[in-house]
Amino acid sequence: MFHILLPLNGQTVDEYREQRRDLRNKVKNLQTEISKIQTSIDTLTDKIDILTGWRLGYNGVFGFKVSSFNNWIKGGNPNAFSSNITSVISAHAHKKTDVFFWRNNLNINLGWQKLDLNGSDDEDSKFQKIADVLRMNSHFGSRLNEKFALSALVEFNSAVLENFNNPGVLDAGVGFTWLPIQNMVLVVHPVNYHWVFGDNPDFNNALGAKFSGDYSFKLPGGIRWRTTLSGFYPYIDKMPSLREYTWTNNVSFPVWKGIGIGVDYSMRNAMVEFDGLQYFFVIGLSYRIGS
Repeated sequence: MFHILLPLNGQTVDEYREQRRDLRNKVKNLQTEISKIQTSIDTLTDKIDILTGWRLGYNGVFGFKVSSFNNWIKGGNPNAFSSNITSVISAHAHKKTDVFFWRNNLNINLGWQKLDLNGSDDEDSKFQKIADVLRMNSHFGSRLNEKFALSALVEFNSAVLENFNNPGVLDAGVGFTWLPIQNMVLVVHPVNYHWVFGDNPDFNNALGAKFSGDYSFKLPGGIRWRTTLSGFYPYIDKMPSLREYTWTNNVSFPVWKGIGIGVDYSMRNAMVEFDGLQYFFVIGLSYRIGS
């Protein structure tokens, strides 16, 4: 058997493959160097925050959809008009020193929907509220060392526009915080009191354990991802249960000067609000300010 190499522009296929292999190795080396530089940047940012004070930030995702049909006979409703507006607003104010840290977070989710099936402007076709969420917390920690701290956390969950504090949930507790890596915060508070507000007499206050996790990181291309998990487990559990958890994810894809595409997805299980899994998904324009 003969193996024949045909020259291309004076070079063989094996030579081109060797050049491609060299370039791929150079790309890997550059990626390693970029990763080291980003780590150094994060370290310097952390030191700057300690010296300058508060780190403030804001991120908003605004989604909208409009559809209109006029005499579209093939459709089930030939003269239908629908519109949907949703927004997710997240803000934070964080302060960190060598002695303590103080993290404050706010999350608001609002949404409205309008559906007109016959083209009339009657009462039923006006905008209806479809989302109304308010979550805010304040987390203070006294450092034992670089990784661990004694901490206290207050968290409130309710609505904004309607039925404020009906139901509403307030947590206040103390325990420990672990900071294993940059931008990751894990909280375990074995002493936490859980207040439930509202008109439903079946739900009472309870003592239990509070846990939460917060992790944000940057992907290649400037993509930012933040994921948070928060929950409560009562020491004496009875039906209806006070056990609950909330998991939220926010991903932003930058396009131009803080403007981009944002995706926000959340899951929640809290019998005090609904006996089953709750979730929402929003995709739309995003705007980011600060760190």
